[in-house]
This record gives sequence, C-alpha cells and structure tokens, in this order.
Amino acid sequence: MQDGIVSTLAIVTAVGTATGDRYHVLIAGIASALAGVFSMAAGEYLSSKSQREIYVAQIEGEREEVVTRPAESEAEVAYMLEEEGLPPESAKRIAAEIARYPNVLLKTMVEKELGITVEEGRGALHGAVVMGASFGIASLVPVLPYLILPVDLAAWGAVALCAATLFFFGVVKSRWTRRSALRSGLEVIGLAAIAGAAGYLFGSVLPGLLGVAGLAG
Repeated sequence: MQDGIVSTLAIVTAVGTATGDRYHVLIAGIASALAGVFSMAAGEYLSSKSQREIYVAQIEGEREEVVTRPAESEAEVAYMLEEEGLPPESAKRIAAEIARYPNVLLKTMVEKELGITVEEGRGALHGAVVMGASFGIASLVPVLPYLILPVDLAAWGAVALCAATLFFFGVVKSRWTRRSALRSGLEVIGLAAIAGAAGYLFGSVLPGLLGVAGLAG
C-alpha cells in the first residue's frame, strides 16, 4: 500500500504540475495504478512461485537423506543442537529420540539447516491477489483530491492526504515494531515528501529548465 501511494503520488504530482489539466492527471493516475496492480501482482506471483519451487526441491533433498541415510541425518541434527549450546551427550540423546520419528527428523533438519518450514502456506496466487489489491486501493488516495479540488490545489491536497494516510500506516506499524508511534509515522511520511518533491521537480522545475511550459509557466 505504501508503494501504491508513493508511486502514484509522484505520477499525479508530475502530470498535474506540468499540465494543469485534471483529465490528464486522472488518466495518468489511473494508468499508473493499473500498471502497478498488474506489475506488483505478477511480480509477487512469480517470486513466490519460484521461491516455493526452490524450497520444495530443498525439502525433497532432505527427505531423501532422511530415508536413505538416517544415521547421517541424526548426526547432523546432533551437531546442530550442539552448535546451539547443548552439551554433546544431550545433543546426541535428543537427536536419537528425534530420529525415531522420520517426519520429525525431516522437519528438524529443514527448519534448522535450511531455515524453512515443511508446512503448507498460502499459495502464490493468494499473495498476488493481496499485493495487487493493496496497491490498487492505496493508489486511489493521491487521485481523490484531483476529483474534488482545483488542479492547483489538488497537488497540495494529494500530498496532505497521502501524508496523513502514510502517517496512519506508520502508527499502525509501531504496534508491532514497538517503536515510537510518532517517529514511525514521521518516518513513513518522509516517503511522501520525497515523492512530492520529485513530482514537482519533473513537472515544473525541469520543464522550465528545458524550455518547456509547465504549470509554473
């Protein structure tokens, strides 16, 4: 959602500052939002699918080791437990107990050696839908002021609305990170400030330097 807000804010600010035309801003904002929705969803789907395929291959490799070389697997678990601080005797005893249950042995090896879990998670399609929908909904935030305000005021309205929304995201995030809510909110607002400055630069200052009429001209 942060990506949707920031990227769309940069687009509508640039187009609004350069053209001063509400129609152009809305077209650019909607086009940017749609492109972002499909791009983010496709990227999430492909990356999650690829990551899952890699994990499955790694798990199958560990599964084969557990089936064909159980003693070696048990020794690996004992070594990893010892590396975590258990005395050698305790590590060997616990590894021997775990080795009595092949599924538990597999899960232990996969989680400790590869850092992944054997349990099934949500599919790549679910992640793609959530990513695309989040981006699309958030992309509406910087567009809304251009529907109700004059173009010259809408740019400031978009920045203010995006800043407020991002500040809210930062405050919500602080509930999990246990950081200062104010600091977390202001940190996220910095993204909107950068996007707004970039939009103004490319929509007004840069066209003026290049001899092209922007809104300021």
